[in-house]
Parts: sequence; C-alpha cells; structure tokens
Amino acid sequence: MKIVFSKISSTLLALLVLFSTFSFTVEKHYCGEFLVSISYFGNSVNCGDEEGEEDCDDPQVIKKKKCCKDEIQQIQGQDDLKNSFEKFDIQKQQFVVAFLSSYYNLFADFNKQINLNEFYTPPNLNLDLQVLYEVYII
Repeated sequence: MKIVFSKISSTLLALLVLFSTFSFTVEKHYCGEFLVSISYFGNSVNCGDEEGEEDCDDPQVIKKKKCCKDEIQQIQGQDDLKNSFEKFDIQKQQFVVAFLSSYYNLFADFNKQINLNEFYTPPNLNLDLQVLYEVYII
C-alpha cells in the first residue's frame, strides 16, 4: 500500500511540474461578432481564406466596417525551475556524494543474521568416536 501511494504521489508531482512549466499560445480570429477560427498550433484561418460576399481582406469592406479582429492569448509557464550547474564545483559534488551515500546507508537493513551453516551437511560417521577414545560424560 505504501509503495503504491508513493508511486502515485511521485507521478502526480512530476505531472504538476510538467504542466506548470508548459506554455502555449491560443489565436482567435473574429469576423464581425462571430468567432471564425481558433488555433492552438500555428496561425488561425482568416476571413480572406473563406469565400463569401464580404471579404475582410477587401479594402472596401475594411473601410466600411472593421470586421476582422485577431486575438492572441499567450499562457506562459514558469521558468524558475531551470537549474544551472555552472556553480556546482568539486566541493559541492563531494558533499552531494557523501550525503547521498550516508542517507542510503541510513536505511540499510543490517539486522539480518546470515546463517552460514544453512547448506552444510556434516560428514558421515562410521565409528562411534566416544567409545573409540573412551571419553564419557559423567
């Protein structure tokens, strides 16, 4: 349960950082009061690209009424998250390596007892050595 929660939270935090630094542009083109096109990637379609009686690119129509209008909305992401490693000298690198190794060893499990005789089989005894050497426990 703990592992699943940590994986989900780390994924959500990574997506949060990704979308907070994501920036894009929305272009809207209006002819009169009507929204003609919206573009998220590239330029929006103008009134002049459509066939019709009143063409916004026609100079006479533009003089009569200013019907065409473009709106551009830029949504900027954060640029503060960019790290620079120009000032990361050798002393700071040594500190980071020492800190990470000590932090990793902090959670290492040293309480495991290793059983060295787990796969050991004793030799077969054909003679009773206590009787042979006449050693008895009194």
